[in-house]
Amino acid sequence: MLDDDDDYPMQGSQDGGYYRGDSQAANDDEGGHSDSTEGHDEDDEIYEGEYQGIPRAESGKGSLAGGPGSVKAGAQQFTDIGVSEAERRKDQEELAQQYETILQECGHGKFQWTLYFVLGLALMADGVEIFVVGFVLPSAEKDMCLSEPNKSMLGLIVYFGMMVGAFLWGALADRIGRRQSLLISLSINSVFSFFSSFVQGYSTFLFCRLLSGVGIGGSIPIVFSYYSEFLSQEKRGEHLSWLCMFWMIGGIYASAMAWAIIPHYGWSFQMGSAYQFHSWRVFVLVCAFPCVAAIAALSAMPESPRFYLENGKHDEGWMILKQVHDTNMRAKGCPEKVFSVTTIKTVKQMDELFKSGLPSFLYQKLCFLVRMLQIRNNILACFSPEYKRTTFMLMAVWFTMSFSYYGLTVWFPDMIKYIQKQEYESRTKTFTKERVEHVTFNFTLENQIHREGHYFNDKFLNLKMKSMVFEDSVFEECYFEDITSTHTFFRNCTFVASLFYNTDLFKYRFVDCKLVNSTFLHNKEGCILDFSDDFNNAYMIYFVNFLGTLAVLPGNIVSALLMDKIGRLRMLAGSSVISCISCFFLMFGNSESGMIALLCLFGGISIASWNALDVITVELYPSDKRTTAFGFLNALCKLAAVLGISIFQSFVGITKAIPILFAAGALAAGSFLATKLPETRGQVLQ
Repeated sequence: MLDDDDDYPMQGSQDGGYYRGDSQAANDDEGGHSDSTEGHDEDDEIYEGEYQGIPRAESGKGSLAGGPGSVKAGAQQFTDIGVSEAERRKDQEELAQQYETILQECGHGKFQWTLYFVLGLALMADGVEIFVVGFVLPSAEKDMCLSEPNKSMLGLIVYFGMMVGAFLWGALADRIGRRQSLLISLSINSVFSFFSSFVQGYSTFLFCRLLSGVGIGGSIPIVFSYYSEFLSQEKRGEHLSWLCMFWMIGGIYASAMAWAIIPHYGWSFQMGSAYQFHSWRVFVLVCAFPCVAAIAALSAMPESPRFYLENGKHDEGWMILKQVHDTNMRAKGCPEKVFSVTTIKTVKQMDELFKSGLPSFLYQKLCFLVRMLQIRNNILACFSPEYKRTTFMLMAVWFTMSFSYYGLTVWFPDMIKYIQKQEYESRTKTFTKERVEHVTFNFTLENQIHREGHYFNDKFLNLKMKSMVFEDSVFEECYFEDITSTHTFFRNCTFVASLFYNTDLFKYRFVDCKLVNSTFLHNKEGCILDFSDDFNNAYMIYFVNFLGTLAVLPGNIVSALLMDKIGRLRMLAGSSVISCISCFFLMFGNSESGMIALLCLFGGISIASWNALDVITVELYPSDKRTTAFGFLNALCKLAAVLGISIFQSFVGITKAIPILFAAGALAAGSFLATKLPETRGQVLQ
């Protein structure tokens, strides 16, 4: 128990004293009390430090309603917004200092660690979302018979959704609260993730994944802002870096679940020929579990007290800080320690500037308009003279890092697939000008090219065609039944009096072909899954991504341990420079194992840059604009990711030099610009 009041600053009533010892304010408050203490009996024993409804400093500055001078005072407030805005700024500065001192008293313990795991689940859900579409795409493209443009759109749609979600939820979190915004965004993600595992059509699946991305897009900007407001200055950098590990855990979870579930093609059922539920849909369903768990856990956590105090809600903020203090003290075996804070500075709200000067009905109507204007002003404030330089610098760093990181991390697996495809195609058998008559094919046809062939009265029964190409060939009086095909095409072929019965040979498999008196009966709905010998195998898709995400563990640990020791800027710039250098090693990656090793190296180095960037973004903006700015920058990050992925993928199989030079140049520019940002280590949270 803290008996020595001299250990804490004594604030007069004019400045909003916030520790016991402001006895005059306490004695003057005969009738004012908080809802949080309503029901106390006068005979109850009052312990030192127990909140007794001591008024905030603002409440003694004058009545807001009633009295002959109230209208005049309100009119004066309404006409002198500039002065009141200066008062708001002063209140925010005082609150920042007071809040840091209060967090020091609350300590770091059980409450922060509980919140750490709860918010970690939300961050884990974001990590899972990044990988879901990439893992299910090889299965979904066959299940939905996707063309190349449709596959590309499905691969990028989650980034578009997250871009919208980051901007939307970031702005809302500064107005309706961190916890409430995060709950809504996670709920949207979980609902549409659930629906996407059951819908059959490509368009519907695309729409569900888009809205799922919109939901999860709010997790990163809100989670880091939310958690930072429960951390004192000396703990903030380290523990925000530890929180970043959950993004890695999300990637590992997605990789492990994909590896364990998707290859089990027997885990499926169908209702008729129109509805199919294959194993990849089970995987999509399982990937929603972290999000659902985060919603359940977050429901038991409180709102950020800093948000309440910034929005003039003194009692709510005080109660949460007391909860943090008491939870930590009990866990440390010191339940007798009392929360000594009584009154905390709160920030004057903009709607109070005209509250007393207007009739109540008009005031209520204008409140909503004021809230909307505050969201707009928050966005514009990021580009105000005070923050313009910081915002543009951060935009450049976020963009360059995202462009290079996402571009390379998607390019790596594509390059490995290209290497495997080249090896597979090197074993392709070619047949030219063959003539086949009265033959029954009832075995698997794989990795073959047939040119200028002539097939007369042949039967293709109950077989699989894998990577088969027929060019400039003639099929006369042939019969196709129960055909399952993957990567199979007929180019410039002629079919005369042929019959196709119960096959998955759809029109897009016939390129520039002529069909003369040929018939298609009972075509199979959808495409049949079969990956047993496909070059795009489960090992490449899941295991490589598993290793890539696991490789960032050392970088996460190093960044967490050194973030508060060497500073955010050194961590950010240093890691970017080393990542830039590591890019050039990609020139020497000509084998599958070499590319995997380089992927792990790049991921392990670059993660420290991301951790430092997250921390410094949180600390450079004030609380009432923090998630708005973070959401805007994170939305820009997703836009850069889309550009990087699109550009880098276009060079797969053409050249490695251009993607590597692009990535290295972007990282070099980002590391240089990072040195121009202000260092935030050791500063109180604005």
